[in-house]
Amino acid sequence: MSSALLIDRQGAVETWTMNDPTTRNALSDAVVDGLLQACTRAAADPSLRIVVLTGAGGAFCAGGSLGGFASLIGQPLQEGQIDPLLAMNRGFGDLLHALSALPQLLVCRIDGAAMGGGFGLVCCADHVVATKRSVLGTPEVTLGLPPAQIAPFVWQRLGESAARQCLLQGLSYSAAQALQVGLVNEVVEQDSDEAWQAILQRLMRAAPGAVASTKQLLRNLRGPVPDLRDAAAQAFAHSLRSTEAAQGLAAFARKQPAPWTLSQEKHP
Repeated sequence: MSSALLIDRQGAVETWTMNDPTTRNALSDAVVDGLLQACTRAAADPSLRIVVLTGAGGAFCAGGSLGGFASLIGQPLQEGQIDPLLAMNRGFGDLLHALSALPQLLVCRIDGAAMGGGFGLVCCADHVVATKRSVLGTPEVTLGLPPAQIAPFVWQRLGESAARQCLLQGLSYSAAQALQVGLVNEVVEQDSDEAWQAILQRLMRAAPGAVASTKQLLRNLRGPVPDLRDAAAQAFAHSLRSTEAAQGLAAFARKQPAPWTLSQEKHP
């Protein structure tokens, strides 16, 4: 397993730690691939009862990592070329579906930022615990990008009205605000092992077979998450190659407002 993802097993609880503090645990290929492999293994492990997803170094996950695709930002696709962005983005969609389908309790342990793709990971969880200093947000549209793969999961977690507000305005939530809208289930003062063990002990009261059966019943009740992986990948790839995304990401890097945020001149 790559050092970008650390896996620790303690009895029936496994902790998956995204481990790249220099990028605030951005979703690199190594992290996404590692989490997908972990999901495949966990789904076939009846002895595993709880999966804890967390991040190292004072952040949960800063979102997607463009990595080697930075040179493609704002660049049109050449005729006849297969866009490498499609496979990259769809792979993240595969991960969201795999996390959502886990038979175990999936618990997110958040301390710090959970942004963009990291926000999408949170929306796959059965239980979410955040520290008071945590911030969760979906800034994609403010950068000129659609929150493509995460949109169905945000919609299912928050409901249509709150999801529209969140995704279309690029909102950020404090831990208290996230608790109010149902994105977070518990807010703790700080990320201490003592408090965390108490939470796990409470969650372990649920029998593993009953948990798996109940999760399946709930999926049947609400229906599967809409499978928009291919359409979302197309939308993301198209937008990343647009002038709008190039302007938005460049402005973000310079810590300046994007050109579309500038107020319009008033006319008499």
